[in-house]
Amino acid sequence: MSEKNPNIVPEESVEVDTLESKKHEIILYNDDVNTFDHVIECLVKICEHSYLQAEQCAYIVHFSGKCVVKTGDLEELIPKCTALLENGLSAEVV
Repeated sequence: MSEKNPNIVPEESVEVDTLESKKHEIILYNDDVNTFDHVIECLVKICEHSYLQAEQCAYIVHFSGKCVVKTGDLEELIPKCTALLENGLSAEVV
């Protein structure tokens, strides 16, 4: 008589991340005033994007009407959003 070993499945350990603080976003909106070059230049200078990243965001804004261009804490985003606004772009922190 052979004994069957029970099928034992070890419990999986699931790690749960807790949010320490809510992340916010800068949303850039499309307008009919600013050129692609100006938008790209601002994203590189103010949001510290690479040229390619800034160019992709500019196209997303152009075709979709808006794009999240930066995520982080309010203390970091408010001055960046203010700088985008001062450069004539349409943006907000949410």
